[in-house]
Amino acid sequence: MSAMTSTVPELLDLLQLERLEQNLFRGQSRDIGTKFVFGGQVLGQSLSAAQATIEEDRIAHSTHAYFLRAGDIEHPIVYQVDRTRDGGSFSVRRVTAIQHGQPIFFMACSFQTPEDGAEHQLSMPEVPKPDDLPAPIPVPAETAATLPAMVQRWLSRQGPFEFRHIYPRDELNPTKRPPFQQVWFRLSERVGDEPSLHRSLLAYASDFHLLGTATFPHGVSYYQPNVVMASLDHALYFHRPFRADEWLLYSMDSPTAQGARGLARGMVYDLQGRLVASSIQEGLIRVMDPAQQAGS
Repeated sequence: MSAMTSTVPELLDLLQLERLEQNLFRGQSRDIGTKFVFGGQVLGQSLSAAQATIEEDRIAHSTHAYFLRAGDIEHPIVYQVDRTRDGGSFSVRRVTAIQHGQPIFFMACSFQTPEDGAEHQLSMPEVPKPDDLPAPIPVPAETAATLPAMVQRWLSRQGPFEFRHIYPRDELNPTKRPPFQQVWFRLSERVGDEPSLHRSLLAYASDFHLLGTATFPHGVSYYQPNVVMASLDHALYFHRPFRADEWLLYSMDSPTAQGARGLARGMVYDLQGRLVASSIQEGLIRVMDPAQQAGS
């Protein structure tokens, strides 16, 4: 990818927040083709804000977040950090994202001083390596022209992450299939070595594809105009060191969907098969019938 078309610097700028006060930060917003601010942006920026208030020897091991209101793409977001606790080994921060004077999101983050202990993990699924998979095939221009403007923006934009699906699904004509998927992903350019940056990058990327797994048994897709999807909450656990600019496998499943909500879980492995992170998310999945859609 050429420097002219790269969106990696843009993402790094998004995660590099402006410090307004000791515990107050401001982040910009970007339109990536979604109707509102992408949830991964708020996750990554909130983690960046929390990490900026932590002593260097403590690292994030878990985040728990709720999406309260849709974010406005046209305006920046202010992040207020509450230094909830600094104990002997752990620190906790609560981050509130504010836009137009109202909270749109909050996250609790826990940090720990590294220490040794018992260790085990589930094995990585046996899947092809990313270099053995073809790059995604772009949607033909004539097909894209028939889609809603929001979907066209999403499809036409070259994002900062590369994705290689083990079993690709046609999101424009989705068929019903079991709620499992595996996706290799990595940042498309090499970046610095700071571990906190790679954790923020993974927080950003962890919102891609996860909730969509819950739509697989129902043969629906976010691309369809009668389907409304939105993240409600998101938890992310960091287990082992990793780099977001090296290939990572996102292995996802959805154990249940009900009440217009779907639950999805993910495990993130590196190329060596180490489990480096885990995620879980519940989201709104509302399929509107044509009559309801016409009257809305």
